Amino acid sequence: MNIAIIGYGKMGKEIEKLIEKSKHTLVSIIDSEEEWEECQDELEKADVAIEFSTPLSVVSNIKKCFNRNLPIVVGTTGWNDAREELQNLCLEKNQSLIWGANYSVGVNMFFAVNKKLAEMMANYPEFEVDIEEIHHTAKLDSPSGTALFLAHDIVEIASSKQHKIESPTMSTPVISSRRISNTPGTHIVSYQSNNEIIEIKHVALNRKNFAKGALNAAEWIITKKGFYSVKDMYSF
Repeated sequence: MNIAIIGYGKMGKEIEKLIEKSKHTLVSIIDSEEEWEECQDELEKADVAIEFSTPLSVVSNIKKCFNRNLPIVVGTTGWNDAREELQNLCLEKNQSLIWGANYSVGVNMFFAVNKKLAEMMANYPEFEVDIEEIHHTAKLDSPSGTALFLAHDIVEIASSKQHKIESPTMSTPVISSRRISNTPGTHIVSYQSNNEIIEIKHVALNRKNFAKGALNAAEWIITKKGFYSVKDMYSF
């Protein structure tokens, strides 16, 4: 499989290392508007793109891949407002896209446990829920996409556990965000009553599992057409 990397930050570099050790081939790295033009020949050889850029460039990058009939794995978060538009465009053009707040196997297990715990807590209003996330100082979005994904699942299942934060139109559990140097990511979901606390927690020790999951997603999407989320790939 020939792979193009779009976005050459920490995750892009981690994916590059993983590809070098795999049976796949890295044919191009795109990290600027100019490189889209400069790397035309290399992009023609690509079977799939893995995109970890920024919230400001992700929508444009997705559309460029659609225009090249290039399946794309999107790891960038912060583009929720454009998701419906891009889903419609993907289906209209018969393209291939998989997106996720996090491609790690462990985090997706954590999502499944979070949903199960929310189901159990739905009938116990004495428990208040909050989410804490900790990431490296270079992370641009806050709260993280993973934290928002956790919050969305909790509210969808246990609608009574809502608090207004961030903006008057946003109903989610309270999310606290911290940024600390050289921290790949920690997420904690806590339920607290007057008498007890229940917590579930995921800690990323490095970025290798994120990169491995993204590469697995590239192998998965390359044979499909349509607009998918990482939940479609994992079946916990």
